[in-house]
Formats: sequence, C-alpha cells, structure tokens
Amino acid sequence: MLVRAPHLYPLLRGFVLGSFVVLGRELEEGADLPFAFEEHVQRGGPALYELHPLVRAFIEQREPVLRAREDARLAVEELLREPAAAIFARAHAGPRASEEEALFRTVLLGLLVATAEACGGFDWDDDAFERAYAELERSLFDETRSYAAIAPLVGLTSSKPVELADGLLVRAFVSGELAEHWPEARGLLPDGFGRELDRLHVVELRRSLGPGEDPPDAPAEIADAVSAIRLTTAAALAAGPVLFELLDARPFGIRPVLPIAATQPPGEPSRLDAFRAPIAVSVLAALGKADGDPELADALDRWELSLFQNEPFRSEQLRVALAGLFGETWPLRCSVLLADEEGGREELYAHLTALSGGDTAGAPALDAARRAVVAVLQARDRDELVHDLDRELLGLRRREGRSALAV
Repeated sequence: MLVRAPHLYPLLRGFVLGSFVVLGRELEEGADLPFAFEEHVQRGGPALYELHPLVRAFIEQREPVLRAREDARLAVEELLREPAAAIFARAHAGPRASEEEALFRTVLLGLLVATAEACGGFDWDDDAFERAYAELERSLFDETRSYAAIAPLVGLTSSKPVELADGLLVRAFVSGELAEHWPEARGLLPDGFGRELDRLHVVELRRSLGPGEDPPDAPAEIADAVSAIRLTTAAALAAGPVLFELLDARPFGIRPVLPIAATQPPGEPSRLDAFRAPIAVSVLAALGKADGDPELADALDRWELSLFQNEPFRSEQLRVALAGLFGETWPLRCSVLLADEEGGREELYAHLTALSGGDTAGAPALDAARRAVVAVLQARDRDELVHDLDRELLGLRRREGRSALAV
C-alpha cells in the first residue's frame, strides 16, 4: 500500500492496535459486545438473517478510556501538525468541538471503528486495517468531500430510478446498505421496509462539497421531494422517519425527517412511472416559486396539511387554498383549467361549486385541488394563467398544452 502520510501511519496504527488489545481484554473479562439482527429479504426465496456486532456503540462507550491512553495523545499531537487532518475533522465534527476532540473522534475513533467493523470484532487483521487506513487517507487529502443522505420511502413503487433533480434520486433500496454503516438501522426503518411492495425504495441526496462548504439541508430537500411526488402521484407517501448521512463514505449522522414528510397520509400507494416522473421533476423545480408568491406558498401548505386532516377542516383548507390561487371565482376558473369543453367541465364545476358553498369535498374535488396546484406550479406566471382562463371564459382564446393536467 502506498502511504501518503508516513509520519501519521505508525502512530495511527499503534493507536488502533493498542485499542484492540484494550477492548479485546474487556471482552475476555466478561464485557458483552452487543449485536444487531439484520434480515436480508430475497424475492422468491427464504429470508436470510445475519448478526452484526455493534462495535461502534461498544467503542464509543469506552471513549474516555481510549482517549486517555498515551498512544492516543501522541497520535493527536501529530495530527495537529497536519493541516489536512484539521480540515477533515472540522467537516466531520462541526465547529463546536475543540480541535483535539474533533481529531480524536473523527480520525482516531473513526479509524478504529472502521477497522473493527471490517474485522467483525477485535481479532486483529492487517488487511482490514490497511483498507481502513487507505480510505482515511483518501478522505484526508481529497480537496472535495462527498456527502450523501438516504431516507426510506413508503407508499411508492417505481420500476427504475428517477432523478428528481441534480443529485436527488429515487431508487430501489439495496438490502444491507444501511446496516453496513449502522448495524442498528433495522430498528429505525418503517415497519415492513424492504419486504412490502410499496416499501422498497429510498430517496437519496448526493453532493460534492468544496473546501469549507457545509453539508446541504437534507431534511428540507427531502421534504420538498416528498411534496412534489405527493402532488404528482396522489400517493400516500412518506419518508423516514429518519435519514442517514454519510460524509466521505463514513457515517456522519442520523437526523429526523421533517414531520410533514415523515407522516404517512391516509390513502393508497401509487407508482412513479415514466409519464409522471417528468412532471414530478418540473413540480419539484417549481416549488421554489412559492418563495416569491405568498398565496402560492400558503396554498401549498394548506393542500399538504389537508392530507392529514378530518372534515370539516380538510375541505376548509382546500377552499382557502383555491381561493388564494384563483380568486373568488375559483370554481369557474378551476373547471376551465382542469376539464375539456367536451368532457366533464360542467360536472367538475358542480363539484367545486358544492365545495365552495360549504359541502364536504368528494373525490373529484379533492383530485381537482391537487391538479390545480400542479397546474399553477407548472405555469410560467400565476397572474398570467388566471388572465388566460378569464379570456377563455369570454371565448377569446383557448389555452395551449395541458400535459400537467392529466396527473
């Protein structure tokens, strides 16, 4: 193995090897190494089960003992002289930790955990250490950081990966991919995840971070993705309840998904197919328009909150949302927007007029509200859209193109 930091290698190896001796002795004296039970589901075959030793938890519980050792002190002193190590530690530990604490936890403890996980415990293996050390050096000396956040999805199926935005992907879950870094992950996943048909996908956010660049706001970006897919598919969709973060392919954190995205609304699963996927992409890209349009932002919030509310509150949310988007004549404008002259325009108008008059929203009105929000998001300008609808009501001009209205 080509060592890029020969001044660090012997000290870091000495720390990890010495820690193996200390921790192995504890096990010999009766300490318990906890295990996680991981299920690997096979389509068309029996499930396989695997025990993962929770070495990370075992090591972190003994952090004060390991940090007090002489080999740890010597390694930290040498790391303080390496600028790349300081950059790496700040990226992984954040600004609150002291430099010595950050170096110990991210470099020394991280290397120890990676080696122990590769060994499956504390029986030393030279090759396992060499691989873990090589990965550490790549992370230390790369100019950019690679960030990833993964959240499970429930209520959605898809036949192939869907790129919702640059670095934001809906894809199939790979059995064991989370347990590789978090052996305890099974207890943090939704019930039935990885086994049931509508619980086989994740949403993944990836970013390349430049020097000093902070990780993205993954909970917010994943919540926006959930909103866009809900609008496009009407799926009873949720993400989470937590997302798993990696930095330089190393565990970085476990964070809660925002409650609005992590709560599954009543309803049925749906499919993100080849027709709906491009619409979801455009809807997600358009969500940013709400920042400059208070009425649109309020309508989006009310529509999504209505998914979780009982009557009469659900219908009231939709009435206020549609009135904010289209004005007092919203039943008429929405009917023109969403239905063809030859089709069910009159029928849809009856449903929306009933909703406007205080009736409970039925299925046609509920679906019309969702499609109306999608249409506004995909329109170039909301005021222009309303103006065009009024022109059509006067018989002056038909609108062009309705690709978004079939969702």
